Amino acid sequence: MRKLVALAPWIFVLIWSSGFPVSKYAFSSGDPLYFLAIRLLLAALILLLLAIIFRAPLKLSRSDFLASLAIGITLHGMYLAGVWYAISLGAPAGLSSVITSMQPVLVSLIAIRLLSEPLTRKQVIGLVLGFIGVFLVVLPKLSGTSHFTTTSLGLLVLALLGSTVATLMQKKIGHSIPLLIGTTYQFAISGVVLLILSVALGKTEFHLTQTGLFAMLWAVLVTSIAAVLLLFWLLNRGSAAKVSSLFYLVPPIAVLETYILFGEKINALGFIGIAMTTLGVALVLQN
Repeated sequence: MRKLVALAPWIFVLIWSSGFPVSKYAFSSGDPLYFLAIRLLLAALILLLLAIIFRAPLKLSRSDFLASLAIGITLHGMYLAGVWYAISLGAPAGLSSVITSMQPVLVSLIAIRLLSEPLTRKQVIGLVLGFIGVFLVVLPKLSGTSHFTTTSLGLLVLALLGSTVATLMQKKIGHSIPLLIGTTYQFAISGVVLLILSVALGKTEFHLTQTGLFAMLWAVLVTSIAAVLLLFWLLNRGSAAKVSSLFYLVPPIAVLETYILFGEKINALGFIGIAMTTLGVALVLQN
């Protein structure tokens, strides 16, 4: 059991980072916001059924409901939708990873004051190493940014703020929320918001092809249900700085996954960056 607990952060990184290559399949199947809305509503339905089967509490107190509302909109509505929509508008995936991977720095700095979580010297070194490592990995990807607009930048900054706020809120006010039903409410609320937005924008196209079905199943079962439940479990067990440092590993691992799936090349600088990022996260995770 201890080994499984120790492996949990690394399992989270693998499945969370898979969202980047899966998005490539999703974009070819329909409009990104509409795809996300369907994904979140399906995930909410599955979690509700699991909560009923396992006889988990189905009601939330008023404070827990409001906390779930805020966490859901910031994590799924702002972060997830912001990243996907920015990339669909032409933002380079590498540059998008750099901007959103600044989250651990923001969380760590804010957590010192808000959550009274001081950083050790090793953890500070780890954060710096991770930050530098991410830049080294995506540096070769920063060429050809002609399609990167101010709209894309605004969406990625919105995504960065969303993931930062959601992480801090989950640690500060979300620890008392029952995991299954709380996450169900978060998915449902975010899904409804994105569905309304999709209809308002007239972006409701989705093709149920074999590729689209695969992307939807993976997005619902793995990157939504498994990844988010694991994220909240990790936050409830560890410090916000430690858990958020895992997001440093997302761009390097995503690069490896796209190399395996799509044959995208990794140069020597990229491998050095991956090694630095891994070492940085290991330092932050040390007790």
